[in-house]
Amino acid sequence: MTPARDELTPDNIVDFIGSIFDRRGGEEYLGEPVSMGQHMLQGATIAEQNEQPEEIIVGALLHDIGHFTSEFGTFAMTDTEDRYHEKAGAEVLGRLFPSVITDCVRYHVAAKRYLCATKPEYFKRLSAASVHSLNLQGGPMNEQEIAEFETNPNLKQIIAVRYLDDAGKRPDMKTPDYWHFAPMVQRMVDRHQKDPT
Repeated sequence: MTPARDELTPDNIVDFIGSIFDRRGGEEYLGEPVSMGQHMLQGATIAEQNEQPEEIIVGALLHDIGHFTSEFGTFAMTDTEDRYHEKAGAEVLGRLFPSVITDCVRYHVAAKRYLCATKPEYFKRLSAASVHSLNLQGGPMNEQEIAEFETNPNLKQIIAVRYLDDAGKRPDMKTPDYWHFAPMVQRMVDRHQKDPT
């Protein structure tokens, strides 16, 4: 039986997320040429291949977990197309993961808006689906939003995960499955238990 959101613990969250990848990873990813699971696994794999720190690998692996919000119980959603998946995912993971992971989840959409505002060439990297969602998510940041976003202590990691988000859309890329990364996910959970910051 699937645990309820308030029943998720450091001992069951890693397997629970794995069950989501196993059961629902093949779902369509918002008009992209890869499934939801492929998208997240590709980002994590690219990070691993480039010898990124584990927090970047796990951040990339989990950044879109909020698209599976029904797995985590009911969230307050607006009636627009944008379902605020970044907030949905971070709300659940926040109790069990370090802030660097939850910030990569919570702010990867904001990072797209930030990069579109501060690096004009970045917009050209976006897929058609990503441009469409950008419009729903508020478009490029204004100066006040940029200044506020730049105060985040995890800004570097958030931006790194954003670039991995953009890269993980290759229809022909092979990746390991979630369980390859599960030990890293558990290490992030364990890190938070030792130092919940």
